[in-house]
Amino acid sequence: MKKVVFLFILFSSPVIAQDKINWLTIEELEEAQSKEPRKVFVDLYTDWCGWCKRMDKATFQHPGIVAYVNENYYAVKFNAESKDTINFLGGEFKYVAQGRKGYNELAAVLANGKLSYPTIVYLDENLQVIQPVPGYMDPESFEQVITYLAGDHYKDQPFEQYKKNYQLLISQ
Repeated sequence: MKKVVFLFILFSSPVIAQDKINWLTIEELEEAQSKEPRKVFVDLYTDWCGWCKRMDKATFQHPGIVAYVNENYYAVKFNAESKDTINFLGGEFKYVAQGRKGYNELAAVLANGKLSYPTIVYLDENLQVIQPVPGYMDPESFEQVITYLAGDHYKDQPFEQYKKNYQLLISQ
């Protein structure tokens, strides 16, 4: 019954008419979170990352994913090689040069020091890291992760167990 209600809401909601994820900057996130707390996902990407671009087109433009994310999450797109100094949660995060390239300290903190792209970092309503998940995800794989986390299933069951009984709802 829950799935029927979910699908009814999903397909009758004006959110479904949106064609893109409502991306926030990291600076906009703190203000939005103070008004209406939600889970967050941060897309750590680089300009040169081919898999990041593929995920932008295949996953982040999927209509069901767009609707679900806009309803349940704040989404942040963050260039991990940003040279800007970022003020976030009372900290100041700077660019660290490393050879011809480098990284922003915030990206390293969010990804627990394991920088690979793309990496999606999930935060709870208190902006605490739940889990960074590295690598490209197609819409079906991404749906499983975002519904697992949004529904707080991570608090009482391992992801592998959740996946065994999961039936796709939004990526079909």
